[in-house]
Amino acid sequence: MAKRFILSIDGGGIRGIIPAAVLVDLAARLNGLPLYKAFDMIAGTSTGGIIAAGLTCPHPDVSHKAACTPADLLELYADEGDEIFKQNPVLGLINPFGINDPRYKPDALEGRLQKKLGMATLDNGLSKVLITAYDIKQRQALFMANTDKENSNFRYWEAARATSAAPTYFPPALIERIGEKNKDRRFVPLIDGGVFANDPILAAYVEARKQNWGNDELVFLSLGTGQQNRPFAYQEAKGWGILGWMQPSHDTPLISILMQGQASTASYQANALLNPPGTKINYSTVVTKENAASLSYFRLDRQLSSKENDALDDASPENIKALKAIAASIIKENALALDEIAKRILANQ
Repeated sequence: MAKRFILSIDGGGIRGIIPAAVLVDLAARLNGLPLYKAFDMIAGTSTGGIIAAGLTCPHPDVSHKAACTPADLLELYADEGDEIFKQNPVLGLINPFGINDPRYKPDALEGRLQKKLGMATLDNGLSKVLITAYDIKQRQALFMANTDKENSNFRYWEAARATSAAPTYFPPALIERIGEKNKDRRFVPLIDGGVFANDPILAAYVEARKQNWGNDELVFLSLGTGQQNRPFAYQEAKGWGILGWMQPSHDTPLISILMQGQASTASYQANALLNPPGTKINYSTVVTKENAASLSYFRLDRQLSSKENDALDDASPENIKALKAIAASIIKENALALDEIAKRILANQ
């Protein structure tokens, strides 16, 4: 029986450093095999959608090469995150609590996405790709993917911009369906896919099942961005109204809770759906020498500690260093899982 490998990557803003670093390690275990060849499908939401785009988009200048390696993506977050999440000090003065306008202008992010991804569309992807976003006009989830013709006519860079348009952080993205003649359908207003699928593992599962892979064994690697570590005390939250739950200075608690709630639920459901009964999950799938070969779903994540800021936009040098450190701990703690995934991929080539 042939095997199909699917990679799924959570949203999390600057915390995309964590899955990017894990993928750098996995690429080394794969002896340089490009990830678009290692995985039959790569799915992502928000920052995970940016990673999925970079790994599957054709390079603008070099044929038969992905636009980004995992190392390129890690560098994007670590070295350019402070420019992407750079707040205009003038806006900070006239809009000190981020109530009237999005916290960041999208120009810096859009410029980097266009430079790295060029003008390629999803239907030219090097492997199957799935990127989530939410259509605020039609009020429905949108799965931008080359798994079917209907939603593959989006430019990579615009899909990446749309999936990462986190409410209150960036304005919605208005992106174009290439070749669409119907004026009402040509431009689509989208926000971050994390509002419904911050962990897109179940969306990836459904798209994989839609392919002609019915007789193939499906193996999933799901990468988190660190579970938020900030508790909200009852005595504090009981008095919150709209401003309290959406307060940018508290990193918009409502959005944080909704996104983390979905991610923790999706990992629980995927583990129950895809792994043998009794398989434990504690942020990461509990992998042992005894059960490794029987697993079909590998989740790699952990709770953040007090050393890391769980905000989507803290690109300070101190937080970048802390996020790299927690990525290293995830890699160390999940060495058995990474070894098993790499072994199966290489055996399938």
